[in-house]
Amino acid sequence: MKRYVNEKYEEERALYGIKDAEVISCVFAGEVDGESPIKETTNVLIDDSTFDLRYPLWHAKNLTLKNSLLTINSRAPLWYSKDVLIQSSRIEGIKFLRECENVDIDSSTFNSLEFCWKSKNITVKNSTINSVYPFFEVKNLFLDNVKLTGKYSFQYVDGLKIKNSNLDTKDAFWHTQNVVIENSIIKGEYLAWYAKNIKFVNCKIIGTQPLCYSENIKLINCEMIDCDFAFENSIIDADITTEIISIKNPISGTIKAKKIGSIIMDEFKKEGEVKIIQDK
Repeated sequence: MKRYVNEKYEEERALYGIKDAEVISCVFAGEVDGESPIKETTNVLIDDSTFDLRYPLWHAKNLTLKNSLLTINSRAPLWYSKDVLIQSSRIEGIKFLRECENVDIDSSTFNSLEFCWKSKNITVKNSTINSVYPFFEVKNLFLDNVKLTGKYSFQYVDGLKIKNSNLDTKDAFWHTQNVVIENSIIKGEYLAWYAKNIKFVNCKIIGTQPLCYSENIKLINCEMIDCDFAFENSIIDADITTEIISIKNPISGTIKAKKIGSIIMDEFKKEGEVKIIQDK
């Protein structure tokens, strides 16, 4: 394999089209401010390197990125790529991951607006994500031991599993389908509206007006904290171990809780039978 070690590159397309190569302890930065330094590559390992230029990694196949930093200046860092491994790296560039496929991420930190859009077969483990609009229109996504802070997360995602994670995000899971979330904390307003086939197992759900206008919602052994006006216009099967402040106009299903402060069934209730069980 060709090796590029302890080099500095600042020109546009500095390592365009490299194949079967290792890029070790290199810096992509400088006054020339050349964009797209590594593009249209195959079988490339990048380790202990820094990227401070726009669009650094596009159209890559079989790419490994380890122990590296992509600064805030590395705008749209990784697009249109396939078979990617990211380990122990820090990414600060906006719009990281767009239209990528088969990406495995481990032990990394992301501070990236519009993180991971329109991609498929994505795995994220042991990582931290801070993003305003993460995971938009992603197919087949798996998260394990992830800390996520942001807004508008997981909108229009199809095929999602989350385990052992802490999510602090409002307007999350809108229009998602085929979702399983286990052993996680989900904090945020207006959780999972217009969703379909979403299951929470051993989770803690925190925030106002969760799970409205949704279909085939299941909660198994879950806590609900500060949740009011829950389940409006939804088909729900819920086993809740705590008190719910209030529920409003669920369409049908079974709701079991320790206590429900207020049950609202007004003239806007849609046709359907709801069974409500409260522990005595």
